[in-house]
Amino acid sequence: MSMNRALTGCVITGPFEHHAPELAIASSLLYQSAALGIKIEPSESSSENAALSFEFKTPHTTPIICDVGKWSDASRQALATENIMQAACGLMSVHGRASGKYRPLGLNYVSTLTAALALLGGVAASIGQLRGLSVGHSSVSMASAALLSLGQYIAGATASESPEALFPGTISHGHHPPFVSLDGVFFELETLNAGPWQKFWTEIGVSSTAAGKAWPAFLLRYATAISPLPSELSRAISNLTYYCISQICSRTGMSICPLRSVDDRAKDDDCQHVWHQGPWEFVFETSPGGRASSRASTRVTGDLPLSGFTIIESCRRIQGPLAGHLLALLGATVIRVEPPGGDPLRGMPPMAEGCSARFDALNHLKTIREVDIKSPAGQAEIKELVRHADVFLHNWAPGKAVLLNLDDEDLTSINRSLIYAYAAGWATDRAAHCPLSSMPGTDFMTQAYSGIAKKVAETSGTHGGSLFTVLDVLGGVVAAQGITIALLNRCLNNVGAKVTSSLMGAATLLCADDFHDVYNLPATTRKTSKSIIDKIYDTKQGKIAVECCDTATLIRLAEVLEIAIGTETADSEDNLEVLFLSRTATAWAEVLEEARVPCAVVIENLADLQNIAYLKASLSPGSYTSVNSPWSFR
Repeated sequence: MSMNRALTGCVITGPFEHHAPELAIASSLLYQSAALGIKIEPSESSSENAALSFEFKTPHTTPIICDVGKWSDASRQALATENIMQAACGLMSVHGRASGKYRPLGLNYVSTLTAALALLGGVAASIGQLRGLSVGHSSVSMASAALLSLGQYIAGATASESPEALFPGTISHGHHPPFVSLDGVFFELETLNAGPWQKFWTEIGVSSTAAGKAWPAFLLRYATAISPLPSELSRAISNLTYYCISQICSRTGMSICPLRSVDDRAKDDDCQHVWHQGPWEFVFETSPGGRASSRASTRVTGDLPLSGFTIIESCRRIQGPLAGHLLALLGATVIRVEPPGGDPLRGMPPMAEGCSARFDALNHLKTIREVDIKSPAGQAEIKELVRHADVFLHNWAPGKAVLLNLDDEDLTSINRSLIYAYAAGWATDRAAHCPLSSMPGTDFMTQAYSGIAKKVAETSGTHGGSLFTVLDVLGGVVAAQGITIALLNRCLNNVGAKVTSSLMGAATLLCADDFHDVYNLPATTRKTSKSIIDKIYDTKQGKIAVECCDTATLIRLAEVLEIAIGTETADSEDNLEVLFLSRTATAWAEVLEEARVPCAVVIENLADLQNIAYLKASLSPGSYTSVNSPWSFR
């Protein structure tokens, strides 16, 4: 039986009517809670130092108090908005690498990520209670969520061997995805193999030398958030119509997707269902007495709520490994399955103590098991591991699990209490049932198809989406959420489950409010308005992000600057730009924070993050700087 309302019977209580309108945390939390069937009860109480504080309760646990702070240092009182947090934690720098300008994403990204992590913390703590752990409080911050999203990039920037110095002011900026056709269609191309790439550009009329030079930059955009391509490619492709280009893609094995709008996505047959369902799909198969075994009632073995659980992870790249990493941070034992000889990405520079810093950032807490999953012996080994595990997680291509004899039916027949988790691209592991099965469900293709890329382009002044892996990161958090929710359901109801999450689901989560508007549904508690000032200014040294969300904040800014600023800021912009050049960004931040004006020194080089006092609690120095767990429990 399919039960998408996986937490029916649970309750969330909080001051959702009184949250800061400039933060979308409450709105996202309410959307996720409703999708899970959680009863929402408003309250008046709120923590003064928290962006939001709420309680999560199951029918068999005492309430978990969940505090959502703004900064890693809870004592820091500086105001923060979505864009200010993106500036302060380095997101603007990574997103701006491709364009050469420090830009906000144009999405409520940190707020959405924070809401997902906060709910995940409450669910995990409840599991801990049910398994004998004395825990009643979970906390997370916006800053810790933002830094978590940048873990791989921070590792690359701080690696002990040849650290990357990639920030907008130091990169030579040329042509980069997305591409544009003769008839003005912006689109993404995708292939994970050099063969189709070379064939495609040869037929377009590009020299093999230029195509070969472009391939590494195109492939590495997932790791570096840049993709500088020779101008020969963009010139050649811009001489052809989109239809002609798509035909060449069909002949050469290249995938193509136009940048669609959220409105376009809303018209898809499945969209409204996915939006109502939330970014997870749960299937709990029940039988008389339940299907779960004694593993469903394992006790905690440490101080963290998921300690004592065993996760088998067979994933590559970002989404799946990040999900496994989060479960390890929550205390689970994660056994990572790699091919014989190990994952090739272990050798991708920059290196730190013999391993790729980026790779290690997502996998250093895991036990490695090398298995040839394509062989009968390897498949038998996986099944033996699963026999004694709580979760099996994979992010294989659609249909591969069936071919490997490792789909949910194969594995749940061995372990009746297993949580079988699939971290997908499009939303299904059955290739025949996936309308997008001919198109790889990668981050940038999903950005293009879902409307995310066009939304980013329209709101952040670019031609397309972000080369920061927006959906891989959020998709990993959503996958970890789904697994933890399924584990809680198992603890409460003694049943195993299959849980599917996807990059498309993560995109839907990011655009949840947009779909609410498209479908003309009744108003919610969210209050959104365009800020009067929301800009990055050059200073005597460094850059500062300043945001005035309302007239009262604008007045405080005018008073502290001792100038007149109107709500129509066009005439005031020149004065502000000149004025901010008179002091350093750090000096201005002190002045504006004292005046209660949201601001932040814009982080340019990610290596500087480890030196910022109010972020240090989230970071650990070493052979590279690693990001600590976003949660604390007590």
